[in-house]
Amino acid sequence: MLQLVSMTDFRVFSAATMEPAEEGTTVLTGANGSGKTTVLEAVAFLGSQRSFRGAPREAMIRNGAERGYVRGELMVEGRRTTVELELARGAGSRAQVNRQRARRLELAEAVPSTVFSPDDLEVVRGGPSGRRRLLDDALVGLDRQAAMALEAAERALRQRGALLRQAGGRASAEIERSLDVWDARLATAGDSLVSARRVLLGRLHPLVEAAYRALAGTGDVRVGLHYEASWSGPYADALAARRREDLRRATTTAGPHRDDVAIELDGRDSRLQASQGEQRCLALGLRLGLHRLMAARLGRPPLLLLDDVFSELDPMRTRALVLELPPGQCLLTTAVPVPSGVQVAKVLDVAGLSA
Repeated sequence: MLQLVSMTDFRVFSAATMEPAEEGTTVLTGANGSGKTTVLEAVAFLGSQRSFRGAPREAMIRNGAERGYVRGELMVEGRRTTVELELARGAGSRAQVNRQRARRLELAEAVPSTVFSPDDLEVVRGGPSGRRRLLDDALVGLDRQAAMALEAAERALRQRGALLRQAGGRASAEIERSLDVWDARLATAGDSLVSARRVLLGRLHPLVEAAYRALAGTGDVRVGLHYEASWSGPYADALAARRREDLRRATTTAGPHRDDVAIELDGRDSRLQASQGEQRCLALGLRLGLHRLMAARLGRPPLLLLDDVFSELDPMRTRALVLELPPGQCLLTTAVPVPSGVQVAKVLDVAGLSA
């Protein structure tokens, strides 16, 4: 469980420390712009090195500062863990777990969390990148081998992209040899990553459908989650077949970075044929499903971060969501009164967090 998070030159905070309740819900209060969501962002950042608000790292460093810092102290099964992140403008950002350099995988294992925010609606109605990111973030916390495949695929895509741009539309023998090497690495990692994504969708589907039905108050709606790859057959064959086109366009035109997930309600495309209320229930259902998968893997619920999710829900869906939320440590920001049924253990005004 999270015992403390401290922020230095992070967003609006020059220096601030927050100590949540170890069980139940800690409610963060304060005026608009005071930093309520920033506290949740810092906690989620500890486990992902990424802003759930989609902000670049530079935007999280306080204006006028060159570097920002986030530090978390956790206690898991009697063992104390310290996670420290340093954000730099440009190169130089660092991550450590117990003073040892850490990758994204180690951070996700040290600070597992699930974030619910109003922006989750864009996962359902927005472009493919949000849906891919949802799956990949989950894989990092659920499947170590898949996380390694994700890292390898991202590295190979960067290297292959650099080679394609260097070629300028014409491939020398040296470029071709280098592309052969990176194509082989990308094909292996890409096939593994896509396989893991498909398995995750299969495990996630019944959980999302059950959560959707509970939130929407209906017992017969069918939710569909379908993986849509940007190529067919072995990925190595697709890369070879598209090499000329990739050289011409100086980009990799097929791969896990261009795939999508189709989300359907009774066979309807949820992006185009679902109401906003239905889309919101789907977004919440996806998060609840992933939270339950993570809890099953860990043997305990991950930290739950709720960023103003209740203000967007009607009373019926609010009651349903409260009933669906699992027990455990939770941080909550809200612009409306805390719904009945939420176990409030502590209330903190963010204005009092600054040193």
